[in-house]
Amino acid sequence: EEEEAALEELLGPSPLTPGPGAQRVAIVHPAVKWGPQKSPLTTAELQIAEAVALVDTLQNWTVLDKIIIPTKNPNKKFVFGKGNFQFLTEKIKKLPHVTAVFLNVERISSLTKKKLEGAWGVQVFDRYTVVLHIFRCNARTKEAKLQVALAEIPLLRSNLKNEVSQRDQQRGGSRYIMGSGETFLETQNRVLKERELKIRNALEKLRRKRALLRTQRRKCEFPVVSVMGYTNCGKTTLIKALTGEAELQPRDQLFATLDITAHAGYLPSHMAVIYVDTIGFLTDLPHNLVESFSATLEEVAYSDLIVHVRDITHPETILQKATVLSVLRNLNVPSHLLDSMVEVHNKVDLIERYKPTEENALAISALHGSGLEELKQEIEKKILAATGKKVLTVNINLEGPQLSWLYKEAAVQEVEVMPEDGTARVKVIIGSSAFGRYRNLFPNSKIFMS
Repeated sequence: EEEEAALEELLGPSPLTPGPGAQRVAIVHPAVKWGPQKSPLTTAELQIAEAVALVDTLQNWTVLDKIIIPTKNPNKKFVFGKGNFQFLTEKIKKLPHVTAVFLNVERISSLTKKKLEGAWGVQVFDRYTVVLHIFRCNARTKEAKLQVALAEIPLLRSNLKNEVSQRDQQRGGSRYIMGSGETFLETQNRVLKERELKIRNALEKLRRKRALLRTQRRKCEFPVVSVMGYTNCGKTTLIKALTGEAELQPRDQLFATLDITAHAGYLPSHMAVIYVDTIGFLTDLPHNLVESFSATLEEVAYSDLIVHVRDITHPETILQKATVLSVLRNLNVPSHLLDSMVEVHNKVDLIERYKPTEENALAISALHGSGLEELKQEIEKKILAATGKKVLTVNINLEGPQLSWLYKEAAVQEVEVMPEDGTARVKVIIGSSAFGRYRNLFPNSKIFMS
């Protein structure tokens, strides 16, 4: 009970929450015209479209205006040059009832945030705070909520420095608290450090519990397929199509899935597999956010196969692929999983006569079911190679317990009955430990490798 109470305290309301009220947002995108910070795989228009999609994900948030302003260096204090900054300030102040500006950069410093809010007279959010707020709204399980709380710590630290510098300006230097010998900054930093430690400990307990479940799953020899991709690429729709799980309700929005969920399905040989649905990725997703969710994403490293789903209709599909692969490498996913990865081009029903240009990519429509049989066959081929499962034909006596044992412990594909001598030839896919048990239990059974 004490543990539960401590956990509830960690999951309490966040001081960073923008509040339940409506936000009327102006989106400002600093367009880098040239130099190393300009991405060759996208345009300012596509980047601001993604920012609009992020705002549209949030209930009661509406976009008032989209403004693209050129800049040479988005990392400087005011982000833009003097003339552009003045033009932008005038434009924002003329907007009716604007309550916030979403500056479409990965992260702004607390000093820049303070300067911009002072100039524009409204709250200023960056991608970190907007994505974090979406995560907070979508977190359902304790683990997801803890991961969001962990991702908030760097922001709380940054806000604290800003608050202390304001106090110092107003009061002329730091003050010690009630004769404790600790400054306000030191006390608050200590509180934050303790909070971070408690969150990490709580996450570690959940991680150990998940590792235990993983071990139990391994004993059952169910192969695990991790389905990954850029946010809103159709991962959940694909899993629903592969498993026929009616309860799965895909949502057409960014970061609809924050928690890893497992779903059972069958391959053409009747072999049972577990499909794991994972959090989506996003370009310029701040490192701290990825790091907070690495405990969840570590499940991917233990899978037998990764299926990478791409929304092939998206104008930035090449950049999205690069983002996913970059995050997977940063998570230290084993190289054999990256090498055997199945790439799926989804939503081909929206493109006439689509043919993948990438070698080995499979074209599908998860929504309409086209291409799914070929995908299942490819998954099966890769799973057999990854898990070392064997395809065997065994001769059995129909009066003995072998057939029911094989149905229980392996994937039975075909049964050819020979009534004249009461035997059958059974084609099965069987794991190595189950095969060992079979040989021990039925040493006289004839076995043919397929």
